[in-house]
Amino acid sequence: MTQTLLIVDDEPGIIDTLRAYFSPQYQVLTARSGQEAVQKAEQKPDLILLDISMPGMDGLTVCRTIRDHVTCPILFLTARIESADQIVGFQAGADDYIVKPFDLDELAARVAAHLRREQRHNGPSAVRFFGECAVDYAARTVAVCGESVPLSRREFDILELLSLNPGQVFDRERIYESVWGIDGDGSSDTVMEHVRKIRSKLARHTLHRYIETVWGCGYRWNG
Repeated sequence: MTQTLLIVDDEPGIIDTLRAYFSPQYQVLTARSGQEAVQKAEQKPDLILLDISMPGMDGLTVCRTIRDHVTCPILFLTARIESADQIVGFQAGADDYIVKPFDLDELAARVAAHLRREQRHNGPSAVRFFGECAVDYAARTVAVCGESVPLSRREFDILELLSLNPGQVFDRERIYESVWGIDGDGSSDTVMEHVRKIRSKLARHTLHRYIETVWGCGYRWNG
């Protein structure tokens, strides 16, 4: 089945270039405003390329609006890439950053990598139980004592990595490369913020500390 990309940018030239480039391989939806992007997201694309700087509803607002309702990768297109901007974007639910001006072949490689990762996540159902905690890796859900624990995409990716390798210590750099990709433009400091949020959400349901800090080394899963 042909996968669908949603391309969102207020510059017609970028829309036309990306549509022409990706159309031979993917079904391409386009939107030239944040409001239109939210509407097109209802068609459940497999990946979204989302410009940050748009008049009216910008890309960050679009991402926050749709993130709880779409599970597909969201890649920000941006002309700026400072650490503070990256952290805000990842907190909003972004999966990657593409800096303008970009190389089309590199962009295509990033898109393909995220789609492959998504296909792996949609494999056969596999549930593991860790005491009070149940992790469904196919459905990408976590429950503690039968209560659902809502995690963002990146939060689940980190929990997945650690819980599939219980007892193994991962430093922040390795977690970042495994979850965001080796070509990610962010910082491993982002991992600390995501781990803090995971712990906070789990702590609402259990006293058990599933993610342990190994001082000077990183994190490990304590199932």
